[in-house]
Amino acid sequence: MVMKNHFPLMLVPALIASCVNYSGHEPSPVAYPESRYDSSDVKTTIGHDVADPYGWMEDDRSEETAEWVEAQNEVTFAHLEEIPFRAALRDRLSALWNYAKRGAPFIEGDYRYHYRNDGLQNQYVIYRVPVAGGDEDAVVFLDPNTFSEDGTTSLGGVSFSPDGSLVAYQISEGGSDWRKVIVLDAVTGNRLGDTLVDIKFSGLAWLGNAGFYYSSYEKPEEGSALSGMTDVHRLFYHRLGDAQIEDELIFGGADLPRRYVGGFVTDDGDWLVVTAAVSTTGNELYVQDLRDADGALALIAEGFDKAYGVVTSRDGKLYIQTNDGAPNNRLMVSHGIAVGVDAWEEVIAEREFPISFTMGSGYLFVKSLEHALTTVDQYHLTGALIRRVELPGVGTAGGFGGKHDADVLYYNFTNAITPSTIYAYDAERGESSVFHASEIDFDPSGFVSSQIFYTSPDGTVIPMTISHKKGLALDGSNPTMLYGYGGFNISLKPSFSTSYTVWMEQGGILAIPNIRGGGEYGEAWHVAGTKMQKQNVFDDFIAAADYLIDKGYTSHERLALAGGSNGGLLVGAVITQRPELAAVAFPAVGVLDMLRYHTFTAGAGWAYDYGTAEDSDEMFNYLLGYSPVHNVTAGTCYPATMVTTADHDDRVVPSHSFKFAAELQAKQSCSNPTLIRIETNAGHGAGKPTAMVIEEAIDKFAFAFWHMGITELK
Repeated sequence: MVMKNHFPLMLVPALIASCVNYSGHEPSPVAYPESRYDSSDVKTTIGHDVADPYGWMEDDRSEETAEWVEAQNEVTFAHLEEIPFRAALRDRLSALWNYAKRGAPFIEGDYRYHYRNDGLQNQYVIYRVPVAGGDEDAVVFLDPNTFSEDGTTSLGGVSFSPDGSLVAYQISEGGSDWRKVIVLDAVTGNRLGDTLVDIKFSGLAWLGNAGFYYSSYEKPEEGSALSGMTDVHRLFYHRLGDAQIEDELIFGGADLPRRYVGGFVTDDGDWLVVTAAVSTTGNELYVQDLRDADGALALIAEGFDKAYGVVTSRDGKLYIQTNDGAPNNRLMVSHGIAVGVDAWEEVIAEREFPISFTMGSGYLFVKSLEHALTTVDQYHLTGALIRRVELPGVGTAGGFGGKHDADVLYYNFTNAITPSTIYAYDAERGESSVFHASEIDFDPSGFVSSQIFYTSPDGTVIPMTISHKKGLALDGSNPTMLYGYGGFNISLKPSFSTSYTVWMEQGGILAIPNIRGGGEYGEAWHVAGTKMQKQNVFDDFIAAADYLIDKGYTSHERLALAGGSNGGLLVGAVITQRPELAAVAFPAVGVLDMLRYHTFTAGAGWAYDYGTAEDSDEMFNYLLGYSPVHNVTAGTCYPATMVTTADHDDRVVPSHSFKFAAELQAKQSCSNPTLIRIETNAGHGAGKPTAMVIEEAIDKFAFAFWHMGITELK
């Protein structure tokens, strides 16, 4: 039956039935806006007909969708406003966030630059000072807070010309992945030429002072630019003074279609390096010798099942990181244009744990991820070890990259209870010193963070970091946030979160398992959570929850599940497979319709991890078996759930979340609310203004505490 659409005036009461309610108190019944159910919408994929009753939500431009979003937000925020301690959480997080923050300095031309945020500014500001000056003399160079009144237009990347006299920067409006590029005379601040538009998934790479390379897609001709497919990426060269329409196509296009294309110029100016990929894993590698006036792009690494990236170049040699023949990565050197790893020489061999490489001050730095914890070693370009860098503690170190002639390099160090601190590193002496310590009002001595190992059902051992206040009683009463990702070779490394400080101050536990699908143990760990092995990811996450409950950290009644993007898929799949596992769930900007994800934006590029419903009957059935949108079952009591998304998310389109929320609201069999919080004028997450980040965090924590039966803050 097709229900008539009368929202926002008509509300459909939530179904109330006898089932598990973990909150310990009876919340006000929620009346949901009507979500029109269109039984006539059926999608056919390789001969399989599948009902898509909320398919109309894919049209993000329609008035019906806009009204639905408005009505859902009205209900969600009315519910959140009923929580008595929501304002107190906001006040505490705002106070914690309100401290001066800054980034490491970097030198471009005659000036030293750094990013700074005075406290609650929505966006970081770039300051600069003459190289010989002190920070007290720094002046504002670029202030993204002036780009829009509400702070939702953000800085998406900055690139200086080699001599520092010119700068090109990207801006993102409303969180969109589509960017504009503006070019300035870096000395005077005057704008040069026209604004470049419709640029997406791109760096900016200068070729001297004449112009720069950038990447983009054609804007979709039909449908919404936010959800239309973007399948053919192209690399262009823009010469200053020319109109964008005159920009030269360097790589890609109809004759050489690739989904992801990037280009950069090596820091010595000798090589143009182009990477080309059809998915998020693996790439071709092309190089062009810029010293040769007749030089052309040459393919030196073919195929898409291995990854290749140029770390640096010196004296005609290209230093290349690859997992070809080394799942945990190794460093090779190519003497000029030489094709394939068999023609290259190994400089630094693969290790037991995954490694990655940066270059600065004329040295190589090898970062190893040992059980998700960082170690760093310093090498000569010859591959000779100089020293192991002594880090400030056990946790995560990032940085150590810089210009070849840099006197000082910078890195940051953090873990779950150590606010990020910037260190200056003297590469000649191997000595670190504190450059900038965090000024946050937080005392780590009152908290503890430890790494444990637990076993998944198939016997795989998984590490997990558990952080909380000291003196925790293992009596099962502790509110616990279990956060996971498990995909795309991305590693969850211990790091400090200002937001989760509020959670831990209230006696909450933050638990982060390093489940399969990530990169914590190299490409094999990643592959073990892809395609027909995706269930491993869900099993690992469920096993983490079972461990926390079995060991007395928490209970079903006090457990919340959280994850974003691929992690949103994780949470959605787990609550449809084990609805009784947790009291609360937060699937954020999730990939939730696994039969159609590949038909939007650049989603087809995620097929290495997921496979697609068009691959085979076997793959279709596997995806249908766990797709969250298709596995919500009537008569089931699901956790109190707050789905979160944004109306300008053009990476994981919001219809994923819209459909999932509609399914939950229609089929929930108990009084646990299943709400959706839709951020307006925001995207997948990058560049989100501080005010928006704070509001989203306190709403999440307030919702979790309230539906765990916690009625007062400590």
